[in-house]
Amino acid sequence: MRLPRGVGDAAELRKSLKPLLEKRRRARINESLSQLKGLVLPLLGAETSRYSKLEKADILEMTVRFLREQPASVCSTEAPGSLDSYLEGYRACLARLARVLPACSVLEPAVSARLLEHLRQRTVSGGPPSLTPASASAPAPSPPVPPPSSLGLWRPW
Repeated sequence: MRLPRGVGDAAELRKSLKPLLEKRRRARINESLSQLKGLVLPLLGAETSRYSKLEKADILEMTVRFLREQPASVCSTEAPGSLDSYLEGYRACLARLARVLPACSVLEPAVSARLLEHLRQRTVSGGPPSLTPASASAPAPSPPVPPPSSLGLWRPW
């Protein structure tokens, strides 16, 4: 049984394109490794001319070694102006809420005004609003549980 003409042509096309795609993939890998070598060698203080011909595994090992030696603060994901960004977003949200909340009939006007004033005060304080009120303290420790022998439990043995 012979496959329909379109299916066979597609298979032949894939078969003929596979070497080209593999060649492009390898070229991309080699180019990336070359760039990585150019970035890592100066950071390690190594002479680029001395390491003109490195194996791919050597480049990757040097990169891993370099990244492991970096202090955690250098690799931090937090942006330097994250607090400023947070406050900017908070203020934008507050401005939008101030426009929408009075038009909304879900809350009474007095409650709406109190809520907006509370949120504005949090903006003035400069930090992210806390989830718990400032006056709340840690719960008092519960009294110790007496040992089972003093409870007078009945035991069948």
